[in-house]
Amino acid sequence: MLTPKSPQQYEFETVYINELVPEDHLVRLIDMAIDFEFIRDEVAHLYCQNNGRPSVDPVRFFKILFLGYLFGISSERRLIKEIQVNVAYRWFLGMGLTEDVIHHSTLSQNRIKRFKDSDIYQVIFDNIVRQAMKQGLIGGKSLFADSTHLKANANKKRFDIKDLKVTPSAYVEQLNEAVTKDREVEGKKPLKCKEDKPCTKPTKVSRTDPDSGFMVRDEKPKGFFYLDHRIVDGRHGIIVDTHATPGNVHDSQPVIARIDRARDTFKLNHVAVGLDAGYFTAAVCHHLEARQLIGVMGYRRPTKKKGYFAKREYVYNADNDTYTCPQGQVIAYNTTNREGYRQYHSDAKQCINCPVRTQCTNSKNYTKVITRHVWQKSVENANEVRLSEWGKKQYRRRAETVERSFADAKQHHGHRYCRYRGLSKVSMQCLLAAACQNMKKMALAKAA
Repeated sequence: MLTPKSPQQYEFETVYINELVPEDHLVRLIDMAIDFEFIRDEVAHLYCQNNGRPSVDPVRFFKILFLGYLFGISSERRLIKEIQVNVAYRWFLGMGLTEDVIHHSTLSQNRIKRFKDSDIYQVIFDNIVRQAMKQGLIGGKSLFADSTHLKANANKKRFDIKDLKVTPSAYVEQLNEAVTKDREVEGKKPLKCKEDKPCTKPTKVSRTDPDSGFMVRDEKPKGFFYLDHRIVDGRHGIIVDTHATPGNVHDSQPVIARIDRARDTFKLNHVAVGLDAGYFTAAVCHHLEARQLIGVMGYRRPTKKKGYFAKREYVYNADNDTYTCPQGQVIAYNTTNREGYRQYHSDAKQCINCPVRTQCTNSKNYTKVITRHVWQKSVENANEVRLSEWGKKQYRRRAETVERSFADAKQHHGHRYCRYRGLSKVSMQCLLAAACQNMKKMALAKAA
């Protein structure tokens, strides 16, 4: 016969809270691997030393935020409720079993007021990366960069069409210099400066979150999104940089500046950068070469108009800087345009009676125009690396580093959706999520 067990909810027990947390629990491993005391010094200037109500210990405050990102708890109300009943969380925060937990509004009010315009989230992220460097977890031969989309907290059907100023390319100044130099070498007159009239473009602007961008990409959902651009070290996958932008910013625009920041901030000496096909532009290839970095790029097959010759069928002759068409005509250089393309024009007198002209051009003046970027040599060098055995091996590491980083963030750290509205708050989310992923890697590496 089974005897009913008497309830024990009111029995008195003497126990150490330390005994209730398993030795292999993630919070215990993180506490052993990470030093959080630097936070107190970094935020000291944001607190009044001799006035006001007693504040929450800043180290405990940020540890509470870390718990939310480590365990994918996106709601601050739910996070506080979890801390109330979770012994491991209390141990991590240095709290007793009966100590009162802060109100959830304390988290939001500190974010909104005290830390709104500070760089504390970037400081925390950078410090965690430096601690990873001291533990020998950074220092591979390659960096890997990519971006992922986060759905903005905005309805894609609620928007206004506004004429917004078009942001110039991040590489426009260097490109203008290259165009001017190329035209000078070819004996061409400098291009006239454009009038400083603001160039605008009709753009969808969310009524709910105007900072977000309407994203339209192949095989991606359409709507208002943000992008999290990350750079990951190739040794253990430690994230060395993260940067948030609206969803309508092309991946190639911020990547060089972020690589520069990561290398300058942490004194990195990597020799290669792995990027997917979205970054395979002449500007990115050129700027990587200028920094003595090897670009390991993905490849996207170029589009070809049906019924026409592909560009590869026009052979480039480097010795005399000309192209040869499939019918043997030599196509010579004509000019260099503002976009940085050298234009090669065919002889209309030869083309007008060409038997395959309809497969070559439908131009009314019977002239075939071939373009070649002023930085095309850098693209060709990147192509050689891509096709080499070393390049193929390096590129496969992308899936094991930066792509795995995003997969882990989305699956376990609530990184599919934006928790907040506004670019500055989404930047905070990206920095804290990346910092917590680094903490987890550091903790597991130390425990191994």
